[in-house]
Amino acid sequence: MQNIAAYLLLQIGGNASPSAADIKKLLSVVGIEADGSRVDALIAELKDKTIDELIATGSSKLASVPSGGAGGAAPAAASSSAPAAAAAEEKKEEKAEEKEESDDDMGFGLFD
Repeated sequence: MQNIAAYLLLQIGGNASPSAADIKKLLSVVGIEADGSRVDALIAELKDKTIDELIATGSSKLASVPSGGAGGAAPAAASSSAPAAAAAEEKKEEKAEEKEESDDDMGFGLFD
């Protein structure tokens, strides 16, 4: 990801076709040692492609990925006990949330 991010930053910055050396130099500025083989593979894959082409290709691939969901919400219960059950469920969720919040600090506070 860092190699791709560096490549895109260089392109946005005006370098139409960043080289492996450009990517390695940019990453070294922020203290990251680039893996030469991965950078070379990235350059080979992205050679002569623009950001617009890459985004269009990625968007078309993402369009075919299922995004979850089972189709719709379950129908509401017709009985009068449904509101009471929902209230009880909310209380259980609130108790669970309170317990989770107490576990988050792990014995120390952010500003201690």
